[in-house]
Amino acid sequence: MRRIETPIDKNVLKSLRAGDKVLLSGVVYTARDAAHKRLVEALSSGEGLPMDLRNQTIYYVGPAPTKDGAVIGPAGPTTSGRMDMFTPRLLDYGLSAMIGKGKRDQNVIDAMKVNEAVYFAAIGGAAALIAESVKSIEIVAYEDFGTEAIRRLVIEDMPLTVAIDSQGQDYYVVGRQKYLTEMREAIS
Repeated sequence: MRRIETPIDKNVLKSLRAGDKVLLSGVVYTARDAAHKRLVEALSSGEGLPMDLRNQTIYYVGPAPTKDGAVIGPAGPTTSGRMDMFTPRLLDYGLSAMIGKGKRDQNVIDAMKVNEAVYFAAIGGAAALIAESVKSIEIVAYEDFGTEAIRRLVIEDMPLTVAIDSQGQDYYVVGRQKYLTEMREAIS
């Protein structure tokens, strides 16, 4: 398990490998598909973004309502593929890491390789556990989106796995192959 902090240094990004386990701390921004669409529209029209996403990390989450005394409600990852049509543009802008769940399309993987970015997988179904790593939260943009507004989270030791590294190695492919090989060997 490796501890890393945001913004993630380029050398650290390049050293991470698909399957590595990390504990991430620092600032991450939340954004889902509607926010991604608005961000890309702003970039395409020459507008500035409501926050500087260069060298930053986006977490694909729309937190559930917060209970009394909690910093955030359950905050599990949403399916990352819903952001795939927008992600290459944000990576070209300078986004360096994403957190979500599920596979990414080849255009995203190619843009990650060009921009030396990383995709982390968070554990689906562990929204309450993940929420414990959130130490503070504030809405920074698109409040009209409600739970899908962009938020700035300060996190501490969020447990993640490198799903796709900056060289394009995909743990959803590599990990499955490794598992099947181990199963075949165990049966033999």
